[in-house]
Amino acid sequence: MSNPDANADAHISGIQTGEQKRATLGNVRLRDHHTNEVILIPTPSNDPNDPLNWSQFYKVYIAVVGLGNFLWVPLANKFGRRPVYIISYAIYLAAAVWLIFEKRFTGFLVGRILLGFGSGAAETLAPITIADVFFLHERGKIMALYTSFLSIGVAFGVLIDGLIVINHPWTVIYEIASALVAFVFLLIVLTFPETAFSRDGQPLLEAQAQGEQDSEKYRITVESSVPHPRKRSYLQNLKIFHKTLTEESLFKMSVRPLGVILLPSVLWASLVQSVTIGFVVAVTSNVAVAYSDAYGFRAWQLGLAFISAILGSLIGIPAGGQLGDLIADWFTRRNGGIRDPEMRLPAIALSLITTPLALILYGVGIQKKLHWICPTIGLGLLNFSITQATNICLVYVIDSYRPIAGEVTLTVLGFKSLFGFLLSFYTNPWVEQVGYQNAFGTMAAIAAGVLLFWIPLYFWGSSLRHRTWRWKLISYIHWTSDREVGE
Repeated sequence: MSNPDANADAHISGIQTGEQKRATLGNVRLRDHHTNEVILIPTPSNDPNDPLNWSQFYKVYIAVVGLGNFLWVPLANKFGRRPVYIISYAIYLAAAVWLIFEKRFTGFLVGRILLGFGSGAAETLAPITIADVFFLHERGKIMALYTSFLSIGVAFGVLIDGLIVINHPWTVIYEIASALVAFVFLLIVLTFPETAFSRDGQPLLEAQAQGEQDSEKYRITVESSVPHPRKRSYLQNLKIFHKTLTEESLFKMSVRPLGVILLPSVLWASLVQSVTIGFVVAVTSNVAVAYSDAYGFRAWQLGLAFISAILGSLIGIPAGGQLGDLIADWFTRRNGGIRDPEMRLPAIALSLITTPLALILYGVGIQKKLHWICPTIGLGLLNFSITQATNICLVYVIDSYRPIAGEVTLTVLGFKSLFGFLLSFYTNPWVEQVGYQNAFGTMAAIAAGVLLFWIPLYFWGSSLRHRTWRWKLISYIHWTSDREVGE
């Protein structure tokens, strides 16, 4: 990684402000034209409290960490990430503990709704947090870890259900969940500072943006005349609320996700999420019945079969993260150091193969009662595709519309959740009507058709982004200048 002093000089040609900055829509210079050094994007300030200046270890620890998101995301954009994490996890923990003791159906239903309301915030806030603390050229591999952990969590839950819960009262799952959520809640309260950070008004950047040539002279002048920011103390970092981050109204930020879906790249990313994660929902909604009928598997055997899903997710981390970053960087070098968000899309070609293959292996394997390893490999490949494909498409749209990363992520994940919710109801009747082979064969064809769109987006996505941004209807979702984040 380039050092800050060299990077300050290298960044001169990449600085854009005001309307110019908003017009880039993801197109930025990532490598210096002469030295080929990586230009840190967004540009870190000289403030030690800037999350971009955190240690790499602390950044990764942050990465480890439904409908309610239409409230959580605007609140996080308006008031900061930390208060939303704390409030949402408090609700999550309270609901999980409640469900241990609740015996009535009505109370249990209300508890489950609150559980989803509280837990849903983390799914959308995590990608925003990653974008807050990691540079553009680092996001792929970190986001891959996040998407992999989401997938592994589902598989690990099935494994626990098969090996532990089956021999204990059903409430044990909420006891385990409560303990885990309580641990995460304490980590958030005690170790998780605010990650939203404003870099507007940095004197050095303003001087450079006005065309000043002697950057070293101005750096020395600025550093000698401006008090050096002091790093916040541990207790100061525990402060829940710091300041209002934007003048945009909560209403506009709440309805923006409904308009963002009209952007072609966001719509495509939503469909990719749907045909990977959504079809995993289709598999898990009847996997117990399928393995029981075809192979006579009991719960603990089914749980062990999901080890393949965990392995597939782990393999998907480098395939969706480092591979995507490497391919994007290779195209960036060939493009004279200018990065387009579309440059990471060729990596998704792997999932174009593994996603339909996974669904065919599962459907045909169960239908024909082939060896149990056949559909089990399908489970592994499908979870590989979740980590690989969903990571690439999500990073792609975040890079394209970084200032509204929260709204974009909410749109993509919300669309996926709706699709998965519908599949959870209709998969079993569909399978009963046409059989596993035809049902999952159709899913394979749909998935291949959606993923194939990476090709036209790679060639014409940049032009399409700028054309659609000028649509009159899209103008209503344009962001204000105080939402800018330096890229």
